[in-house]
Amino acid sequence: MAEHIPIGSDHAGFEMKEHLSKVLTTLGYEVEDLGTHSAESTDYADFAHPVAREVSSGDARRGILLCGTGLGMSYAANRWPRVRAAVAWTPEVAKLSREHNDANILVIPARCLSDEEGVRIMETWLNTPFDGGRHERRIAKIERADEGDA
Repeated sequence: MAEHIPIGSDHAGFEMKEHLSKVLTTLGYEVEDLGTHSAESTDYADFAHPVAREVSSGDARRGILLCGTGLGMSYAANRWPRVRAAVAWTPEVAKLSREHNDANILVIPARCLSDEEGVRIMETWLNTPFDGGRHERRIAKIERADEGDA
């Protein structure tokens, strides 16, 4: 069964989201496009929360968000329990976000990258496993903070 990937963007990330969605489908993923569905001005949080909700609840293992800088989407998504949304602007950052932080939402700064760069970042992120080991302790500390035990 294909992995389910929810994807969302605001207006600044709309065009790249459309491109990445097609690439994801070609790669064999089941894509759920949670909007936006045009380049008209929108608020990033309206699209960050539905993607983060699916990851937080376990309905999706991973998700992808796009906005102009990636920052707004990451702020909104990281408010959800068990979400580790990472802004990645290079394949190396994407790789490290998975290896060291077990990032489960990739956030792409669409205004700062070409479609080709976005694809390379996304493919690196999708294909990089979590290293575990000493990083598991760090992830556990993040989760405790979600529960108010920081």
